[in-house]
Parts: sequence; structure tokens; C-alpha cells
Amino acid sequence: MKSSLLSLCRPTLLMWMGFLLRCDASVNTEIQTGPLYRAEGSRLSISCNVSGFKSEETPKIFDFRVTKPSRPNELNIISSGDKDFSYSIYLDRVRDGDISVKYVDPNSAIFEIESLLKDDGGEYDCTVRDTEHGYHGTYNAKIVVYVIDNSLSVSSSDPTSLSYDEGDALTLTCQASSNTIQHTHLSVAWYLRKDGEDAARPIISLDRFFTLIPGPGFEQRYVEGAVRLDKLGEATYILKMAQLELSDQGQIFCGAEEWIQDPDRSWYMMTRKDAKESTLTVKAREVSETSSLVVKMTSKQTTLQEGEELLLSSSIDSQNLEGKFFSVAWLWNGIELVRIGPTGIVSVTPEYSERGRQGELRATRTGNRNYQFVMKPVKTMDEGQYVFRAWTEERGDDGAFKQGTAQDSDPLSVKISSTESELSVRMQDVPPTITQRDRLRLVCNVGGFKGQLSVTWKRKLTAKQIALFNIIVSLSQGGVMETAADFTSRNVRVMRPTDDSFVLELDDVIPSDSGVYRCTVTEWEPSGKSHSREQSANVTVIPIDSLVKVSLRSRTNIVTVGDNVELMCQVKGPSVLKHLIWTKQNNNSTLNNIVTLSSDGSVSWSGDQHHYQVKVDNQNNAVMYYLKIVGASRREAGIYQCMVSVFLENAFKKLPESNHLRVMVQNPVSTLALSSEPSISQIINSDVHINCRVTSKPSQSSQYAVTWLHQHDAANKTILSSDRKAVETLGSQTEQSFRQRVIMKRTNGPTFELTIRQARISDRGSYFCEVVEWLQDPRGDWYPLPGKSVITKLTVIEPANDLTVERNEQQLTISEGNEVELECIMTSGAPAFFYKVIWFYAPPSFLSMNASLVELDQTGLLVYPENQALQSLQGRLRLSRPSQKNFYLKIQTAHETDSGTYWCQVEQYQLDNEGQWKQKASESSGPVTLAVNVADSKLSIEKTEDKMNISAAEDMTIPCNIAQHTSSESQFQVTWFWQKDAETEQRPIFTAYRNSTFKGGHENVRFSHPLPHQFTLTILNTGPKDSGLYFCEVEEWLHSLTQGWRRAVVKKSGNLNVTVLSEGRVKSLPESDCMSGTLIVTLVVVTIILLFIILTLVLVMCRNKASNKAAPSLWTEQHPLSDKTAEI
Repeated sequence: MKSSLLSLCRPTLLMWMGFLLRCDASVNTEIQTGPLYRAEGSRLSISCNVSGFKSEETPKIFDFRVTKPSRPNELNIISSGDKDFSYSIYLDRVRDGDISVKYVDPNSAIFEIESLLKDDGGEYDCTVRDTEHGYHGTYNAKIVVYVIDNSLSVSSSDPTSLSYDEGDALTLTCQASSNTIQHTHLSVAWYLRKDGEDAARPIISLDRFFTLIPGPGFEQRYVEGAVRLDKLGEATYILKMAQLELSDQGQIFCGAEEWIQDPDRSWYMMTRKDAKESTLTVKAREVSETSSLVVKMTSKQTTLQEGEELLLSSSIDSQNLEGKFFSVAWLWNGIELVRIGPTGIVSVTPEYSERGRQGELRATRTGNRNYQFVMKPVKTMDEGQYVFRAWTEERGDDGAFKQGTAQDSDPLSVKISSTESELSVRMQDVPPTITQRDRLRLVCNVGGFKGQLSVTWKRKLTAKQIALFNIIVSLSQGGVMETAADFTSRNVRVMRPTDDSFVLELDDVIPSDSGVYRCTVTEWEPSGKSHSREQSANVTVIPIDSLVKVSLRSRTNIVTVGDNVELMCQVKGPSVLKHLIWTKQNNNSTLNNIVTLSSDGSVSWSGDQHHYQVKVDNQNNAVMYYLKIVGASRREAGIYQCMVSVFLENAFKKLPESNHLRVMVQNPVSTLALSSEPSISQIINSDVHINCRVTSKPSQSSQYAVTWLHQHDAANKTILSSDRKAVETLGSQTEQSFRQRVIMKRTNGPTFELTIRQARISDRGSYFCEVVEWLQDPRGDWYPLPGKSVITKLTVIEPANDLTVERNEQQLTISEGNEVELECIMTSGAPAFFYKVIWFYAPPSFLSMNASLVELDQTGLLVYPENQALQSLQGRLRLSRPSQKNFYLKIQTAHETDSGTYWCQVEQYQLDNEGQWKQKASESSGPVTLAVNVADSKLSIEKTEDKMNISAAEDMTIPCNIAQHTSSESQFQVTWFWQKDAETEQRPIFTAYRNSTFKGGHENVRFSHPLPHQFTLTILNTGPKDSGLYFCEVEEWLHSLTQGWRRAVVKKSGNLNVTVLSEGRVKSLPESDCMSGTLIVTLVVVTIILLFIILTLVLVMCRNKASNKAAPSLWTEQHPLSDKTAEI
């Protein structure tokens, strides 16, 4: 029995050890955190790692699949170990290298798509194949990828060819913007690709965190303020380089990158675009070393009338002046007017560039130390303080200039009075405000003029701005129109529809066009003198976004699953080309695009378009956009918004967002109805069946989840639950013993049956059946309806103890080797109890020495108590229980030693509340006395009494025949005895043992056993001394199962009285004796004849085979019997 227990425990321990080892080596597959947003055309990279395999050095096989919103089935993309893995739609891209998977190490791989398509969005799955055939752990991981439109725009209006002198200032403009609704950051940088180099170097960049970073080699110039990057408005970026160097020559351009922050807090560059390149040429010039200097400025006349000439004489003084190089500049009210660089290049401030081109402003170098500034004709607006500034310039080994400390002259105050003139200027009908993208039209009326007129239109940002007005456009007295560089790309013009009026028109105004506009009219006399008058007016450009109103509404925003929802987005305001994006935001999630309606009429879907429809309706002063949700599900619930943007000033301009509109998708009203028995009474230890039936009509897609709870002592515990797929889970608070006794099954109806095996008292209480109905929405997702529950009260009854066992005494007698079956019958006993039966045995006449043979306990466990004396008997026992109340003990192949007294003891058990067995009663049966008898001997010997008279020298045969025997397996021992006349001693003369050995007490005897039951003894050459009484004695030996071979009985034959006569003394015999003698003589004669024939045949054979030796004789005479004592 111990060996059987060990054999049962051994696999269990191995199973648990295997489970623990597998826990230590559980496979875990990880993928980077999602969701990921990537732009169309950009690169996608997904990392996938696995751990927990036994072999860390063997490369794992990574399979990548995708499930698209419009296709519920997974699509195979690429595998690291199976070249035939890809579906046909991806096969070409895999072959072309657009889609690839690369190993980082044996346990890590990176999946890449070089150029994303709009259709590549979906849920990507990374699965690791199990090469160790264990399947323990997580072998796949998933991530959602959204592919959004690439809306990054980068442009520049600068010329493609730029030529500057060394030391000149450079200003370039770039527009960069994005229309992405996700929270992204732009980084903008200016790059320089030098001649002969392939890679471009950054000059300065504004990174995604709005930090300015100078490029390599530009750090010092950035610190000195010679390199700047300014941002104007939302999308304009301006590069300013104060002094160009020879090393700045090359291809210069701006580029922008759009960055998004992934859920793992890392930043990813979604897309990048560059503007067109401009070729920058920087001309070199020689300069000398500089040192400290003295600066002076004088003027012969500082009080002037309008139209006269202002002449400023300036000088510098320094040691070794001839070997030094300088830069000088003249300033008016702190604003630089003109500059002469170290190489002698004159540059005019952009605000005065027009006057410089017209020759009204000149700067020259008249000597090594002398400079001259001339302004003619002067205007009243030129009145103010003038300063001459100079500084040294040092040129390094790389040809770049390094500016020294600037020295200013003493300020010189210049006053300018107007001349007598009747010229008058007045701006007419100036609109105080104008809408963005409208046309600005300003009219300047002139009066009192006699000569030719020229007009200049200027603008500055605000009335409080100290800076100079910037020229927009001018019209000379000869009718030549010149546009300022900043407005060459704008549609601007100046007209003179009548002699006394000038008109400025600027199309497609933008908010930055707001400011103070000045109309300056100059009258030119034939003598060359001029008179100027000017008039200013404020103009405010109202941005479109302040005029456009976007509102979102719906007739109903609370719907039931499966209903349609229509959202209406009304855009009121100026008629402009619009981009509209419908977005949805789930609770606490990222804003996602649904669809984009472009101004050119194209429609771009970003998600599953099968459940959405769009429509556009143009109305008076408004456009109505419709978004229809077809068959709403939980996925469509969320906060909706429509976002409008326009492309203005070479950049996307986002207009005010609409209000948020929450769409709530409710579940339908549950019609679930349940029924069950309100109460159940059951006997302890019997099975309890509680049925929970669904009586309502289920829908076509209904599935049910069931939870059974047990309420006992005011505490609810979950017994087990079954989800809608019928996957069962046991309650964590339920005791282990109770878990093993509960079963739930589903039947048609549906009906949910809870079965409690072998109910205990502790099982009583209320049982709750909670059912949740699940339905499938139009998207194929399952959702639950409010659950319903029913209660069944269970009462467990403990029956009265009425155990009785039949006590009748029995006497049984069987033969050894047969089978016998002993009965133990309970005449009563409740089926709710469990019973243990013990069979006892006591040897004959020793009832006090009883011992238990076999036990069948209440759990069905069969036990044989150890008892060396009864081990043989226990091996031949068979215990059975064909019915609840009957116990049978069968003894197979009964032995004589099995005799004795048998009886059974029945014990009644019941489980208590703690799951422990408790004995309730015990009864014993009456004794069964069993006698096992060995077989009785049936041996019978012929007992004929006879007399025999023979002559001396004759042979005498004494027969011993068995008339009847007990068994075919019986063995016999035969002994012949001789008793002399007048003597009482019986002498054994010969014994034939049962093992075929012999013992003789007479020398001349011959034993014969012709038939199985016939034995004869022949005494040869008798003499008178052999006379006497002869008989045989037969022992029958039988085999016993207990004792082995045993002597069963000894039987004696009849007596044969033999008289051996001397020669010539043969007495007359009775007739019967004569007949016997005659018969003997006849037999002797026949025997002699036969012997003669045999002898003749032998001689003939010997002659024919002379080489053969004669065979030994088998006659007794040649082989005298040896004595052997038989063991009895």
C-alpha cells in the first residue's frame, strides 16, 4: 500500500516542480508603448523584445502582423525566419526593402517601414514563435499605429541667387507651419552647404523646445549677436547675419521638422521638409589690423531749409592708421542710416534704401582718415541728432572679421524748416479696419502744387514705434513705380488716377500689414529744389479667425447602440478656402482624426470610414458640414469637434475650434428575466442542484455571463463565474474543499445549473444567480447590459441515525481450493451518510485473537492492514460493494488455514462544517464460521482371500490392485508384507515409493507396474522357506494447499496364503486349484515360446549388424534392485 501511495505522489511532485520551474522561465514579449502617430510618407520603427527562453543565444523568430480598422482579420507582413510569411499585398514592399525586420540581438528585433502609406494604419502584432515547445507565458504584444496626413509646409520667398560683400548683413525669411491636430512641435533651422560638401551644416536652429542653438562654427558669432533667428507670428522665421564672412558662401536654405511625443515620453520626428535653396556668394576684401581710434564729426551748417543739402564731415584718428581697417556708420536719432564696411562697401539701411537709390543719401571716404555724409534734399522729417560711429575690424586667419569696440562722435543737432509752399496732402476715406485677405486701398489727395510730383508710401507697425517708416512702394515724378524688396512678392501697386490723387492698393492683406501708413508727396521745382508734405493714417487688419465662427451641434447626441447620429458643423464668416477636420476624443485619450475635407474637395480618411459619412452644404454666408455616424457603437462614443484651417501667407492658419459635442451611446434597455426555485431542502451529503433559467426571449446575438454567489452569515462570497464564452473561474474567497464540490453546466433555454456535491451543513444559505446579457454592436464588439439576479435559499437537513447491520450467525463449509463469498448487509442507513466497512478474522477457537483483514473507508480508499500471518489470505481477498447497503468479501482459492470466524464492522461518518470527518455510529455483523476441508480419501483395495500351493523353484506373483482412488493426481506408496507360519511378525519384503524409488527386504524379487492402478511383486525361485502369508499395504498421498503432499489413508489388501512344497510332495488340490495350476502351466509354455521367438530374432539381428554392440539387457536379474529409504 505504501508503494501505491508513493507512486501516486511522485508524479504530483514532479508536476508541481515542473510548474515552479516554468514559472521561473516564463516567456514575456514586450513592444514599445502605443499608440503611435506617424505622418504619411515618414518612417515607422517598432521594437519588439522577448525574454524567458531557455536559450538566450539562439535567434528567435519574430512574426509581424497588422489588423486594419476596415479589416478584422490579421494580415501577415514579414517574418524574421520565414521568407514565405508575407501576404501578397506586402510581398513587393518586402522585396524592395520598404518593409524590413532587423535583429538587434537574438532576443530583440526592429520592424521598419521606410515610407508609410495612408493605409498602413492599424494594430500591429509582434509574435515570437515557440521553438522550445513549452508554450508558457506571453508570446505576442500589440501596438496601435495611426497614419496621419503630412501637412508640414516649408517655403521661402528669397531669391535663389544672393551676392554680398564680406562684412555685409544678410536677412532671409522662411515660412514653416503644420496643420496637424495632434500636439506636435516644430523645429526650424537654417543650413549652409558649402561648395564641394555634400552635407549641410546648421547655422542656427530653433529646436522643438523653442531653444536657439547655434551650429558648429557659429557659436561665437551667436554670442556676439552677429547671427540671429527671430520668429514673427505663427509661421515666419527670419535669419539675420550681421556681417557675412567668406566661409558663409554656399547653398543656404531653411528646413523644418515636425516632432511628436510618444506615450513613452520620447520625442519622434514624424516628418521633415526643406525650402528651396539660395546660392550665396560672398566677395572677399583685404583689411589690416585695427586699434583704438578718435572719432569726430562736424558740419558747416546745422540749420537748414527743406530741400537743402546736409553735409557731415567725419574723421578718425589712430596710431598706424594706414595699416588698419575700419567700419563707419552715421546714425539718426540712434537709427543707423548708412555704413561703410572695412572693405569700403557702402550699405544703406533698408528703410533708406529708396532714398539711397535716388541719390538723396550718399556716404564716401575722402581720405585715409576722412569720411563724408551727404543728404540732399533734406526733409523736415530728417531733423534730429546725428552721430558718427567708427570701430576697428580685425581679420582672422580664416578670413572672418572680428568687430572691435565702437567709438561715437559727439552728437550733432540738425534743424530743418519747411520752405514756403502751397503743397498740401490729405488722406481720404481711410478704412479704420479691413478684413484679412481683402484689398487695402488708400487714397492720398494733393493740392496747391505747381511742379511735378512724386509719391512714396511707407508703413511702420505702430504709432508709438520709434523706428523709421519702411518704404512700401514709390512713384517717381517720371511715372516709374518701384516696390520695396519686402513687397516684391506681394500684389502691391500705386496709381495716379487723377492729377491730384495717388492710390495705394495692396491685395490679400494679412494681420502683419496693420500699422501706420504714410503718404509722402514731393513737389519738384525746375531748379531741382523739392518740397514734401506727408499724411499718416492707422490701418488695422482684422484676422479671419476673429471673424469666422465655428459651431457644432446635433439633433440628438444621446443614442442607443445601432442608431444613427448626425453631427452638423456650421462655419460662418468670410468666404475662404477651408480645410475641415472632424476629430474625436475618447475619455482621457489623445485627439484622433476621423476625416479631413480639403479645400480642393479631396477627402482623406484617417480611421475606419465604414461607419462614417460626410456631406457639405454651401449656404448664405455659411458652410454646413455634416458627419453621420452609421450604426453607432461604443467606439463612436466620445467628444467630437470640427477644426477649420486655411492656408494663408504660405502657412496653415488654424481658425478657432468648434465647441465640444459629446456623443453618448447607451445600451438598450435590458429585458432579461430569470427564474429559479425560491427554496430547496436537501439531505446532508447528497447532491444539490440549483437551476437558474432565462425566461426572456434572447436576441440573435445574446450571450450570457453567470456568477454564482453564496450568502452565509451576512457575507457574500463568489463561488464561481462563467464569462460569455463559458470560461469558468472559481472565486478566490471560496474554500478549497468547497471548490472541489461545485460544478456548473449550461443547458438549452438557456439554463444554468449549479451542482454542489455531497452537501454539508455549512453549505446552507442563500445562493444568488447573477446573469449579465452580452450583445454585439455593429462594429462586432461585445457589450454588457445591466445584470439581473435571482435567489434560492438552500436548507441542508441532517437525518436521524438509524444504522443497523444484520447480525445472523452463519456456518459455511467448503472444500479447499473453492471460492466463498461473505455478506455484510445494512438493513437500514441514510444515504446522506458515508460508511466505512472493516472485515475481521479470528482463527478457530481463538476469537480473542481477531485481526482486521481489509478496510474500505468512507472516501472509497481500500486499505490492507499489515499482518504477516494473514498476508497470504489478504492477497486472495476481493472486496465489493454492488449497492449502497451491501458489502461482500470474496475469498478466492480457499485454504484449509482460512478456516475460522469472520465478521464485518460498519462505521457511519459525516463531514462537519470544517470539512473534517466525524464518526456518527458503528455496528458489527454476526459471526460467519467458515470451515475449509481437504478432500476425503476414496481409496479401495481388492481384498480377496486366497491360497496358493507351488512347487519349489517356481516363481510366485503377488498382485496388489487398486479398485478406486480419490483423485487423478493421487500418488501411491505400495509395500508387500510376509508373515511366516506360526509367527506373528509381519515383515516388509518390498516397498515402491510414490517418487518411483524402491526398497527391498528380499533378494529374489521382481516389481512390475503394468497399469496405473495395478502393482505386482514376483518372488523368484521360491523354496519351502518362502511359505507364509502375503499381503500388500497401499498409502494414498493427496496434495494440500496448506500442508503440501500428505498421506491421506493406508489400506491393506486381502491375504494370500502360499505353501511351497518340496519336489514330489505335491498334494492333491481341489478342483479349483487344479484349474489354477493348469492355467499357470499354459501361461508358462506360451511365455517360453515367445521368449524363444524373441531370442531367435535377436540372434538374426546381431549377425546382420556384427559391428554393433549388443544392447544391455533390461531384465531384473542384470540390474539388481538397490535399497533406498523412502521419506514419508
